[in-house]
Amino acid sequence: MTIANVPPAADILRPHAEQQFAHELAALAAVDDRARPPGWNLSPWAVVTYLLGGTLGDGTIISPKYVGQQRLIEIAVATLATDRALLLLGVPGTAKTWVSEHLAAAISGDSTLLVQGTAGTTEETLRYGWNYARLLAEGPSKEALVPGPVYRGMDRGAIVRVEELTRMPPEVQDALVTVLSEKVLPIPELDSEIAAVSGFNLIATANDRDRGVNDISSALRRRFNTVVLPLPATAEEEISIVSRRVAELGVALALPEVPAAADEIRRVVTVFRELRSGVTDDQRTSLKMPTGTLSTAEAISVVTNGLALAAHFGDGSLQAGDVAGGIVGAVVSDPVHDQVVWREYLEGVVAERPEWADFYEACRQLDT
Repeated sequence: MTIANVPPAADILRPHAEQQFAHELAALAAVDDRARPPGWNLSPWAVVTYLLGGTLGDGTIISPKYVGQQRLIEIAVATLATDRALLLLGVPGTAKTWVSEHLAAAISGDSTLLVQGTAGTTEETLRYGWNYARLLAEGPSKEALVPGPVYRGMDRGAIVRVEELTRMPPEVQDALVTVLSEKVLPIPELDSEIAAVSGFNLIATANDRDRGVNDISSALRRRFNTVVLPLPATAEEEISIVSRRVAELGVALALPEVPAAADEIRRVVTVFRELRSGVTDDQRTSLKMPTGTLSTAEAISVVTNGLALAAHFGDGSLQAGDVAGGIVGAVVSDPVHDQVVWREYLEGVVAERPEWADFYEACRQLDT
């Protein structure tokens, strides 16, 4: 059967993790002789190896999906092997969504059971809704029920992902309490319930930086084990993350080949780390901090945008002028407060670094 308007796999802009890394998951499954929790495709050891990378006995190289403390990933995987759900907490840009997707791909082979939390998310989005034409014609029936991600995850025994849990209204959040504590989903309209199959669990993400979020109730928080994902600990670690992801995105976006200059990546990371920490690398100068998070994800975006500028409008090599606009746009999210922060940093720090003269001039041109 041919499905209309579905692009070939090669044309998909961003394949799901289980599609993009199918060869790695298959290689891990082939050599994985350790105990697997009920309903899991891989053992906890293999899941951690998939996330952190390594070389298998047959020579297969597993690429790292997350660069950070191994113990944090081990705790996250061990949590999902129990009856407790997992809450990944951290400031924006700490790879919470990325980690949750790859955990679901490795454990269930399916990362698509996803609920995006917003102020407009309803209980029906989480649990189930109704085909109202059939409901009116036939009354409540299983055939008229439209399963939501939580329903489908419980029925299949798979991992369900809830993004931005704290953006959902508290009453919607609390719809998960019974699901996580009793492992059943009541369906009062049919006087029945659905019981979770082995392998079901839930990964939620949340950050405590954004305004307008809702606190998680104590009843719901008790059902989660919380793992806090930190920002990269060192500049070298962050540079490594940015370099690898920029290379992957360049291939996915089919950008003309431009060598990603290590010096420019280091400069972007240095600017972001100094401004978000409020002090220069040498610890000698205190800085005002912008309102934005200046996350690793934003650094990746700045460099990727710079590569596109260099490829399409430059000389084919990444220059200071190619990343300057992206950096200014990332820093100055509040045109009043952040503009002051940026100008003080530009004149007080950047201007004093002779090796950054080209970057200084590029930023000054944007300010005229």
